[in-house]
Amino acid sequence: MSASLRPIQGWEEAGREEVLRGRIFTLRRDRLRSPATGREHSFDIVETPDWVNVIALVGGEGVLLIRQFRAGSRTITTEIPGGTVDPGETPLEAARRELLEETGYTSDDWSELGRVEPNPAFQTNTTYTFLARGARRTGEQRFDETELIEVEEHPLADIPDLVRRGVITHALVVSAFFHLFNGAGQAR
Repeated sequence: MSASLRPIQGWEEAGREEVLRGRIFTLRRDRLRSPATGREHSFDIVETPDWVNVIALVGGEGVLLIRQFRAGSRTITTEIPGGTVDPGETPLEAARRELLEETGYTSDDWSELGRVEPNPAFQTNTTYTFLARGARRTGEQRFDETELIEVEEHPLADIPDLVRRGVITHALVVSAFFHLFNGAGQAR
């Protein structure tokens, strides 16, 4: 370590104000004090619930993908089932619920593949990725008011090509498949 570099330290919170409370997030303005200079700086923080993603394996070599409209990008995206962790739910409970609601599928064989922080510079949440092996259709889709979802089955081996060709562009979905293809929670 260079003599001019100081060890990294956390910054002390000097204040916080709520700027906006939305349906799925709260925008805060936090004032934090630098341990290096003692000066306060303002940071815009998006407080969001934790999120889950589900890689649902079906049949011998298939994976469930969903297509839905996304208001932020104004596009129809190809993703995996997922959603927010509701208050009082564990991430696994949320993953089971989201898979059933969005696809009508369930599984008896679950494992956590990994976790990521979507953007720790200004977001407070964690995204958990779960693998659901042997998924099978056991019910009907049950959408939220803002959802309309098509379910597709694709060969798992096609996923890297779908990412390369820009069919799958959602960063958290790409991250989920990274966890799967790099050995976390090995697909049996």
